[in-house]
Amino acid sequence: MIIGVLKDSLNENRVCLTPDNVSALLKTSGVNILIEQGAGESSFINDSSYINSGAKISSREDILSSSDLVLQVNAPDEQTLTAITGKPVLIGAFNPFHNLDLVRSLKQKSLNAFSLDLIPRTSSKGQSMDILSSMASIAGYKAVLSAANHSSKFFPMFMTAAGTIKPAKVLVLGAGVAGLQAIATAKRLGAVVFAFDVRSAVKEQVLSLGARFIEVEGSTEDPNAGGYAVEQTDDYKKRQAELIHNQALASDIIITTAQIPGKKAPLLINKSTIESMQAGSIIVDLAASTGGNTALTKNNETITINGITIIGNSHFPSELSMSASKMFGNNMHNFIKLMINDDGSLKLNFEDELISGTCLTYNGEIKNDRVLSMLN
Repeated sequence: MIIGVLKDSLNENRVCLTPDNVSALLKTSGVNILIEQGAGESSFINDSSYINSGAKISSREDILSSSDLVLQVNAPDEQTLTAITGKPVLIGAFNPFHNLDLVRSLKQKSLNAFSLDLIPRTSSKGQSMDILSSMASIAGYKAVLSAANHSSKFFPMFMTAAGTIKPAKVLVLGAGVAGLQAIATAKRLGAVVFAFDVRSAVKEQVLSLGARFIEVEGSTEDPNAGGYAVEQTDDYKKRQAELIHNQALASDIIITTAQIPGKKAPLLINKSTIESMQAGSIIVDLAASTGGNTALTKNNETITINGITIIGNSHFPSELSMSASKMFGNNMHNFIKLMINDDGSLKLNFEDELISGTCLTYNGEIKNDRVLSMLN
């Protein structure tokens, strides 16, 4: 088997396998690994490190024409898809719910693709392959540091001869992996932290991190949603908006993380709330790529309106490329081990829920029911 690792686009600093992952995979007989020249340079991994781990440096063309598995962090572009010869298995984070044109192209070209962001989160076995959790933890951490960097206030309490400076008040909206990491990071920096989530099950986790949990009674929860939030009723949204509005006015920093798979991010902070916030406040919107949790968020832009800074950043994991590549590489490594027999041959066991659940397209068919329903 030949495993090929592609270099991602210029705005992506991560790489999908590290030299440590390469060394581990090469312990299986019959496996060879090709790395596109410069694939790891933005993660501070040079080609010689891959060579020392046993890989070979190759061109993009050779990888696309000879590999059985083709790996990269993000979805391949149309030029890459066109250059593929044969029927390799493509693996990466394809974001299919918001990239339907790519799905159509994969189907049309009869390419076999597995999207790591579809890993079933209901499987404990899948936790070691869950790139969404890995990258969300980085995003939550980095969001707080970015907010602190833009803020004109201290995070911790300061007692000085010049007087006592009160700690910053941080509001985290959404207590999934990103939100919990944001809470933990803000607490470590000394802030007073409040958190909101529609899922009552996360209250204990929020409290264990030292934050105060604010909630609206009567939320809709679905045990089959894999731990994600689900769409709420109009009455709930109205009461939620009032609670968040009042809490936002008392906050110095807001970190928003709420997303619903396959849908536009829920609007949590409207324009009037932003206009009423105290000047100097910071909002970091981690849902920017799916529409944003605020009415004014612009994806991958930082804007200031009436003294309120809104940071819409969808690439925080890429900014911590060394740590992010290590985590992403470990997730990728654990997943592709499911596809390799002891003799190094390809094994696609669709009886395994991790294989079937992650499969996006295969032999010209769209295999994910939710993605298929969005195209019909």
